[in-house]
Amino acid sequence: MTVERPTPRSAVLAWMPVAVMSVVAAADVVAGAGVGFLPLVSLGPAFSGLVGGWRRTAVIGAVALLLSIGLGLYDGLFEERRGFTAMVSVAGVTGVGIAAAVMRSRREAELASVRSIAEVAQRVLLRPVPRTAGALRATVSYTSAVAEARIGGDLYEVVASPHGIRVIVGDVQGKGLGAVETAAVVLGVFREAAHDEPDLMVVGERLERSVARELEGEKFVTAVLAEIGHDEAVLLNYGHPAPMVVRQDGTVDFPEPPSYALPLGLGAYSNEGRKPYRVGFTPGEQLLLYTDGVTEARDAGGSFYPLGDRADLLKEPDADRALESLREDLVRHAAGPLHDDAAMLLLRYHDHAEGDSVPIG
Repeated sequence: MTVERPTPRSAVLAWMPVAVMSVVAAADVVAGAGVGFLPLVSLGPAFSGLVGGWRRTAVIGAVALLLSIGLGLYDGLFEERRGFTAMVSVAGVTGVGIAAAVMRSRREAELASVRSIAEVAQRVLLRPVPRTAGALRATVSYTSAVAEARIGGDLYEVVASPHGIRVIVGDVQGKGLGAVETAAVVLGVFREAAHDEPDLMVVGERLERSVARELEGEKFVTAVLAEIGHDEAVLLNYGHPAPMVVRQDGTVDFPEPPSYALPLGLGAYSNEGRKPYRVGFTPGEQLLLYTDGVTEARDAGGSFYPLGDRADLLKEPDADRALESLREDLVRHAAGPLHDDAAMLLLRYHDHAEGDSVPIG
């Protein structure tokens, strides 16, 4: 379990009510009763109601009320109505602040519940990929464009089928629940078709029909399908960024198809480009499939993320740490929140002779 630590910004907000009341009290003592700083003491509970809980707001309000009484006596304001007016002002603002804090706490609890449900949906939709599949080792990384989000339109899956290890990485056009629903449809169809169909082309055709029924208008899903065989990978690309292959000598290749097929959902417009192509993939090599949120991430100067130049980060023997290093480098390059979700699926081809790869069904 990860424990969230208070950020410097939250600490400043937490102490702001106390700081405001201290400044007001000091200014009132220095300036005297004629300036009329006393009503500003109510800013303390006002700020507390915006950033703190209702108990804290009540405590700050009580302190503000005692402070207004003390300053009112010091300034001699209770000989006239000004002292009582300041007290009523502090009490009223405190009451409003407590009500605001209670409402905010309820909204935060509801949001936490929604996030919890979203995380469960995330685990169902994007379940963990198998760690090993035949001679392959797989690991995945998903970085949301929104810090609070845990789920989006990027999708991935690894299926150990009777016809070989089959993989999909895709990106649904659009955001929100509609994109999540479409991603669920694509993954459901792929998981079934990958087991049933001996031909990768037929798997793609089933995906195309399902997405075309699901989507309306000109919405679509880009995707790349892969079937890992003996010393090669068969790829089928539906308008998706070309995978990156890292060879044994460290060289990098982005094998592109002779022609790209239209994204899933747009197949009615053209049948061209729907042809699988073969790429050498031998023991000791790595295959990285990713979404365009990786290569289209820009730095402060507007430059795209140079994925090919960062391939050396994948030299780390541990696949999880290697992919995490690449993800951290991507976030540093963006120098802030990503503008699009970024999913990466890393496949490492290990020789069966190593004896530590366990086939799965």
